[in-house]
Amino acid sequence: MAGPETLASLGDIMQLAYVPSDFDAALRHWTAVMGAGPFFLLPDVSLAGGHYRGMPSDPVFTMALGYWGEMQIELIRPENDAPSIYRGDYAVGEGLHHVCVLVDSIAEARVRCEEVGAEVIFEAPVGDTGGVIYADPGTGPGTLVELLEPQAGTRELFAMMRDAAKNWDGSEPLRSLG
Repeated sequence: MAGPETLASLGDIMQLAYVPSDFDAALRHWTAVMGAGPFFLLPDVSLAGGHYRGMPSDPVFTMALGYWGEMQIELIRPENDAPSIYRGDYAVGEGLHHVCVLVDSIAEARVRCEEVGAEVIFEAPVGDTGGVIYADPGTGPGTLVELLEPQAGTRELFAMMRDAAKNWDGSEPLRSLG
């Protein structure tokens, strides 16, 4: 009988995420030095109904999403002091904070985490149809894995952002979605 599946068998890594100490400087770095972008700003995102280490928590954060080739880059700025993966033990300053894998089933992702011994640090519903788990696969801070079952419309939103990055001329590096 085969052993348990791995987290990688749930899907491909599609995002690298950072929680920089200077959000604006990180955005300038990714656009002017790395050539990623344009970035799309999503201010004051709330993950209502979330749980951090089993306790209710409602973190609020601003994120900027952009593409570097086919890889999505996420920059995160915490906006409140709620216990979350952006504060305390997992508040990585300048290095990689987490990677994201899009999954078809958050329930399957939860089972997979249990099978491989990855600790679920934070989880929340996403919209009416999605969900997210941030798991520590056992190697400590800076190595979280986000398993995201996207809500309806998210894949199309990501495709629009990826298309905007193709042939981007560097103008308007930060754009609003609203």
